[in-house]
Amino acid sequence: MTIETSNETTFSRLHDAVNSGDAEAISKAIDEVADPDLVFDAPVPGELSGVQALKQVWATLLRAFPDIHVAIEDVIAQDDKVVYRNTVTGTHQGEYRGVPPTGRSVRYSEIFILRFSGGRIAEIWGVVDVFAQLRQLGLVQV
Repeated sequence: MTIETSNETTFSRLHDAVNSGDAEAISKAIDEVADPDLVFDAPVPGELSGVQALKQVWATLLRAFPDIHVAIEDVIAQDDKVVYRNTVTGTHQGEYRGVPPTGRSVRYSEIFILRFSGGRIAEIWGVVDVFAQLRQLGLVQV
């Protein structure tokens, strides 16, 4: 198995957990695949960092969008990095960013770069179309 294949397999374990809709399964998968000293560089609300920030992001998203689904559009793996582009969909059914449920559907894009070390995710850089998300929730006008 090449390093790229191994890293893609590790990434897939996290992705499968995310789409399970089970907060406990996601938290467990994060513990299994992320380095304890994970560097997480993405638009994250709050003061947490690393593994705890990643767990908080998913706990927040699951409360707000219990039907959240992440569809992978592209995956590119080379050396110690996996890049993926995805589309996120869900229905706003719980409080999110201080906003009560609107019942509105969201669909937005993300691109993430994951760097692996020792078979675990060591760094995550993410670009999330937060503007599209907030616009669809009626929080931003164009």
